[in-house]
Amino acid sequence: MDRNLLGGSTVLMLLSLLSEGDRYGYEIIRELARRSGDVFCMKEGSLYPVLHRMEARGWVKAYEKEAERGKKRRYYSITAAGRRQLAEEVEHWEEFSRSVERVIRGGARALS
Repeated sequence: MDRNLLGGSTVLMLLSLLSEGDRYGYEIIRELARRSGDVFCMKEGSLYPVLHRMEARGWVKAYEKEAERGKKRRYYSITAAGRRQLAEEVEHWEEFSRSVERVIRGGARALS
């Protein structure tokens, strides 16, 4: 699988995961890998810049919370603006998917 395909859908997948509940970075990485059958294996160095950009745009909010054994973790929560962005990302993804499907399935046959 071409890992470059991940780039265009990263925000969509991260917002989707966060729409289910708050998560910390490593938890996001694990869940993304699990759900994709290990196709999407993000590294922390790739995840955090995306989360920081999403936070700067107001799509997610970060906060610290103490976990077991007193360790603090940075959790990310989707905002109302993030939910609106998620809806837009889903709409774009569906349009993109339909278009690709029409191309690879041969136009008229994909519409039937």
